[in-house]
This record gives sequence, structure tokens and C-alpha cells, in this order.
Amino acid sequence: MRHTAIFMAASVLVLVALLTLDLVLGSVRIPMRDVLQSLLGYTDNTLAQSIVSNYRLPKAITAILAGAALSVSGLLMQTIFRNPLAGPYVLGISSGASLGVALVVLGSSALGLGFWVGQLGVVLAAMMGAMLVLLLILAVSMRIRDIMTILILGMMFGSAASAITSILQFFSDESSLKSYVLWTMGSVSGVSGDRLTLFAIIIAVGTVLALLLARPLNVLNLGENYAKTLGYNVISIRFLAFLSTSLLAGAAAAFCGPIGFIGLAVPHIVKISLRTSNHTALLPATLITGGNMLLLCDLLAQLPGSDLVFPINSMAALMGIPVVIYVIFKNKRIAA
Repeated sequence: MRHTAIFMAASVLVLVALLTLDLVLGSVRIPMRDVLQSLLGYTDNTLAQSIVSNYRLPKAITAILAGAALSVSGLLMQTIFRNPLAGPYVLGISSGASLGVALVVLGSSALGLGFWVGQLGVVLAAMMGAMLVLLLILAVSMRIRDIMTILILGMMFGSAASAITSILQFFSDESSLKSYVLWTMGSVSGVSGDRLTLFAIIIAVGTVLALLLARPLNVLNLGENYAKTLGYNVISIRFLAFLSTSLLAGAAAAFCGPIGFIGLAVPHIVKISLRTSNHTALLPATLITGGNMLLLCDLLAQLPGSDLVFPINSMAALMGIPVVIYVIFKNKRIAA
């Protein structure tokens, strides 16, 4: 318990430090004093006020929310499927979101309609695509008890969505294809105002739902039969876990694009650090660590002092892949 408290306190301090750096550093370096005054609304530096309030702060909050959402949904999927390599997009939610965006961005050019779609339209399309896959998964989970069958069907739904997306890419024009490819690279920029509020509300609902599942997930870790003997409804636990994952991962994909590896790697970092399988400790620790990880990715992607900005998806992959490789080799040694 003391070890968990120390880890949580350290994670919060790291979060504050990364948030501060993300507000200070960038293509335009803003002194810490101006950043604080901008946040409090007492600065005479209108440029700093505009950059911090309208761009950097919403971007940092978006990164924290998206990182937390992807990480918690990844932990839920790894627990439900008892697979260390299960991630938040294992049910095809990301592919569903990508299909929704492809239908709007690429479908217009493929059909020769040629109308322009704003960011809000892209977000709504991604949410609808993710929700469509969610409804299919929930319908399947109510009728099929075998968890591996649900996993396979989720992958099939994702593959079907990806196949349709590929067809749309083939028939789309250069401009639309470039817009879609840029979306797939992921970004935490441009989510502000009402969109950021909506994003935060969806993440809050999904997170609360996940936290309420902490005790049932601990029991489920001991086996489905054992959970049933204690009076737990395994189907209901799965249903709520899928719903929480869909809200968290679906919202992250809709507002930030399909960012990979964060949801796969962060739960393992937390498990290795805490050395426990107790979800009462794992869920809040994963929540904060996920926010830290994507905030760090955003900080590194900006190349402070330069006008260049790397795709955040690339930074997430470079940071997450070593963790995944470590987990694979660790499990192989255990199996041997």
C-alpha cells in the first residue's frame, strides 16, 4: 500500500512537471512567469496569453485525457481477455472510427461529391463508426459466452471496416487521401472549447465506469467459475467493460485519431512498477501514467525550439514498442 502511494505521488509530480514543460516549450519559448500570468489572466503579453490559453493548454489537457483513456481501456481489455498483448483497439473500435472518417473524408471524393468536411464532422463520423462497432460487439457479447470467440469476431469486424476503408482510399483523390492519412497520424491539437468539454465528459463517464469495475475485475482475475460462485454476473462485467472501453477508446480515436501502443504499453509499465494485480490500485495508477506518457509524447513530438512537429502516433510507437518487446520476451521466458 505504501509502495502504491509513493508511485501515485511521484506520478502526480511528473504530471505537473510535464504539463509545465508542455506549456513553456515549443516553437515559441514562453518564460514560466508569462505562462503563470497567462493562466491567471493577469499578463500584458497578449501573444503569450493567446498561445497558452488558446493552443498549448487545450492541447496538453487533450493529451492527458486521451492518454488516460487509452491506457485504462487497454488495462480493461488485458484483464477481460487475459492476454498481455490485448489493447484498447482489440475489439475493432479504432477501425470503426477510421471507417467513419473514411466515409466522410474519402467517400465524398470517391462519389464525386467533392464537399468539404470540417473537424467537427470528422469527429462525429469517427464517433458514429466507433459506436457502430460497439453495438455489434455488445450484441455479440449478449449471445456468446466464450471470450475468445468475442475477441475473434471483434478482429473480424475491424478487418471488415479496414477493407472498406482501403477501397475508399483506392478511389479517392489526392487531396482527400492526404487529409485522411494526416488524421491517421494522430494529433492532440485543435480540440478546444465545446469539443474539449464534450471529450472530457465522455472520458469522465468511461473512467467512472471503469473504476466501478475494480472489485469485479479482481475477482474475474481468479477465473470465471470462481467469480460465478461468488455471485458475480460475468456477462454483465464483460458488457460494462466493453462499454467503458468503447467510450474511452472511441472518444480518443474520434478526437485525436487512432493513436497506438499507449494503451498496450502503459498497463504493463504500471504492473511492473506496482508489482500487483489489484485493480483498485492499477486503475488510478494507469490513469495518471497514461496521461503522463502521451503528454511526454506530445512534448517530444514538438521538437522544442523548432517549427517541426512529428506525428504523435510515431512518438507513441517509438516509446511503446520497447515495452511490448520486453513483455513478449518476459512471457516467453516464463513459458520456457
